Amino acid sequence: MKIQTNSLESFTVTFINPYSQMTVKELLETKLLIPRKIRHFLRTKKHVLVNQQLVTWQDLVTKGDEISLNFDSDDYPQKRIPFGNPDLVECLYQDSHLIVVNKSEGMKTHGNEPNELALLNHVSAFVGQTCYIIHRLDMETSGAIIFAKNPFILPIMNRLLENREIGRNYWALIDGIIENKDTTLRFPIGRHRHDRRKRVVDLKNGQKAITHVKRLKAYRPKFSLVDCSLKTGRTHQIRVHLSHIGHPIIGDPLYHQQTTSQRLMLHAHQLYFKHPLTLETIVIDAKSETFEKGLP
Repeated sequence: MKIQTNSLESFTVTFINPYSQMTVKELLETKLLIPRKIRHFLRTKKHVLVNQQLVTWQDLVTKGDEISLNFDSDDYPQKRIPFGNPDLVECLYQDSHLIVVNKSEGMKTHGNEPNELALLNHVSAFVGQTCYIIHRLDMETSGAIIFAKNPFILPIMNRLLENREIGRNYWALIDGIIENKDTTLRFPIGRHRHDRRKRVVDLKNGQKAITHVKRLKAYRPKFSLVDCSLKTGRTHQIRVHLSHIGHPIIGDPLYHQQTTSQRLMLHAHQLYFKHPLTLETIVIDAKSETFEKGLP
């Protein structure tokens, strides 16, 4: 699997087909999720090659075939962003299409202003081209986060995320002893009526939110270390759910009034997914010295 960049905006994607026999049309539409407009460009420009040969939309591709897709600059108009500091990037995994980095607490995933530098800018500088956000971490949260290195892979990864096929596990140090060692929290989440920064459990109008919580260790009588896995991805989901059941995260400036920690004790320690272009299971672990130092 490789990607060859001809300029800042045109690129060629080449990979070995991991899927069973299907038509070229089915591969591009149902597996690669290439938008209708882009599929039209690929077809009319004859920019799809199988084993270095031009093919029609009804030709069959089989597992092991080499697929090459040529994208022009007008196929995927790319928004340029200012580059940040590549030295601020801790790369955990990288291939031709994806990069996973270990975000520090206190760093935004993306800026709110056009020239504001955030992790996205630093990652783009590290890669040498504009990258794209697949999911986010709160500014106060540290840990593993995925970025797309080109617009081709972005909708494919977004579908994996929507279908809950990207696993995300977090460690959290919480206030009090959570008695249930293994529990699932199912509380819909909505916006706070008076504080736009916050989210709340809203049983009537909130969006579906599911968090699985497993107690790892009890620091009696004050704290618990838990592992949280997301089944949905609402803003502040873990923070809101744990606060709602009376166990707010230590160091949370929004949902824990009596916080004493210097950082939010929430860390995304693991990501896992099946790579859509190789079907290889990717597991990435992320460490945090500041999180470990904050444990009792």
